[in-house]
Amino acid sequence: MERSFLNAMTSSLLGITTLGALAFVWVTPGSSKGTPATPEGGWRLLDPVKHENISIFPVVSASAQDTSVFLTLDEGLSSGEVLVSEQGAAGLERTRDGRPAVIPDYNRTSASVNQLVLVNRGKRPLLLLAGELVSGGKQDRIIAKDRIVAPGSDPLPLDVFCVEHGRWSSGAQFSAAKTIVHPSVREQAAIKQDQQEVWNAVAGGSTAVAPPAAPEARLSARAVTEAITVEAPTQSYKNIYEKGRVGGSVDEFVDQLQKRFARATSGLKGEHVVGVVVAYGGEVAWSDIFASSDLFDHYWSKLLRSYAVEALARPTLREVASSDDAREFLRHLNGRETQESEPGVYRWRETTQGNLALIELDALQPKPITLHRLLLHRTS
Repeated sequence: MERSFLNAMTSSLLGITTLGALAFVWVTPGSSKGTPATPEGGWRLLDPVKHENISIFPVVSASAQDTSVFLTLDEGLSSGEVLVSEQGAAGLERTRDGRPAVIPDYNRTSASVNQLVLVNRGKRPLLLLAGELVSGGKQDRIIAKDRIVAPGSDPLPLDVFCVEHGRWSSGAQFSAAKTIVHPSVREQAAIKQDQQEVWNAVAGGSTAVAPPAAPEARLSARAVTEAITVEAPTQSYKNIYEKGRVGGSVDEFVDQLQKRFARATSGLKGEHVVGVVVAYGGEVAWSDIFASSDLFDHYWSKLLRSYAVEALARPTLREVASSDDAREFLRHLNGRETQESEPGVYRWRETTQGNLALIELDALQPKPITLHRLLLHRTS
């Protein structure tokens, strides 16, 4: 599924700003008027997996990329290869297996809501996805944007968003939550990058606008408020959406989807699932695609749960998106492009066109490869 995103950039450069080791580039493409939609190469869309108001289209590929060189956040935190702490926190902590681990005090800055400190002590580059949750510290946080952290690097100031509005007190050591927040929250972090909007999405369920006279969502804003009052007084994302009655409803929904997805993707010959396109009712809304089936398999369980939460938080519309609409969702966008890069490590690109936003994360070593592609229909 390797693509030549990194080879040519025919757009006109408007400006470059450098901050530390990162370079930010704004690019304006040429006119796309009259240009037909260009489908991505090497992908095939299977028939949708349907349940109530959600349709999940598996994306399969016959080509394979080796992504074993990359470490994921869950793996790194569980093994102790990755350490996360509040700013200004120094001292001795212990990894899951009991080995001592020093959290360096890299500066004297006090703890900050929107910044943590991350150390990659492993031997592999660390892959981070926007919306992944780390639990503990003074508040639970989510990763602000996709990026790669080189192995053996200095302590990294890591941009994050809080998803536990009502707590600011010392908690347990940060650990792998094995959770990625649902699309409405993830959008506010990855695209709008606004802390208040992240909090609003956590407390409100879905940010999608319901059609007139649409039936009430099973996980309405009222139901979320009740869950906060009874089970999540600190407005912790995990306590709201993974425990109690809400968590039970999500579990049942996920179980149905998982069984149907497994049946739909069994028996593939020479192809592997590398991603999905997700529709709610008749609206194709979201897509996560990875460079390999191994990466997809690693993230699939927590992505599926995130899609299920979003489905329950949207109206129970019975319309079904067409396969043609889902295939159209895989096209290249022609719009304004923003880039961020760390030389020799990664390149992050965001392209916006109308209500669509595309984010692609390219690893630059050991060879150029697009590790993750996120495309979404913005709700706000």
